Amino acid sequence: MTILIAPMPDRPLPKAIAGPGLLAQIVIDKYVDHLPLHRQQQRFSREKINIPYSTISDWVSNTCKLITPLYDALQREVLASNYLHAGETPIKVLDKDKKGETHRGYFWVYHNSLQDMVFFDYQPGRGREGPSELLKNFQGHLQTDGYAAYNIFDTQKGVTLLHCMAHARRKFVEARLNDQARADYVLDKIQQLYAIERKAAEEQMSEADILQLRLQKAMPILESLGKWMQQAYVEVLPKSAIGMALAYSIQRWPRLMVYATNGKLNIDNNPVENCIRPVAVGYV
Repeated sequence: MTILIAPMPDRPLPKAIAGPGLLAQIVIDKYVDHLPLHRQQQRFSREKINIPYSTISDWVSNTCKLITPLYDALQREVLASNYLHAGETPIKVLDKDKKGETHRGYFWVYHNSLQDMVFFDYQPGRGREGPSELLKNFQGHLQTDGYAAYNIFDTQKGVTLLHCMAHARRKFVEARLNDQARADYVLDKIQQLYAIERKAAEEQMSEADILQLRLQKAMPILESLGKWMQQAYVEVLPKSAIGMALAYSIQRWPRLMVYATNGKLNIDNNPVENCIRPVAVGYV
């Protein structure tokens, strides 16, 4: 009589009882639905499934290692674009040397709006080292919020740096309490620029048609508003809210106008800002 034993089914993690479905659920619950591991542990406990926190934590860590090739492939796909949005946001990072304490790290986020793909790169600081290394071979248009760390790309061969009209607009919204007349004048002109963009989106224009629309309608507004802001700046106090709003835009105006020279570009950096927003909901 011979006893035959079927081979054990393959598991994603050696010596771990968790199958691919459970591991995928835990990782998605944590990083997509923002459910911390200790809450997931409590949920399992209600079903009489007691899993030590250290075990769940190890499952997540080792699952992330398994999908590293996908992460690397995503990075290559995103960075292969000739048009990127970039932004950064702070996150609290648990300190491995001091139990229960955290330090500030940063997600640097790169969005390929042409293919609607996003890549998150963790860096311990907000210095230019992260994007400088990651984008050292990048060629094309790079759109940012105007943060000075990106200015190095203005001199990088093959890179055209452009800025975000939404960030410029925000400064004038904040300046309305200081000088409503001047702030509202700028906000009205920016609203006209966005109305042009809505028309292009609603009519589903081609890149060529968008470019013609911008050159005919948006460019005259941009040129006129740029001159008006320079004249207005000498009439206000530099340290006032309206003065700082004007200075912010005047310094960046050439880069704020770049979008109007190419039909594929966006007027603002909102595609990457929308990708960053979930971080505030809660990576724990």
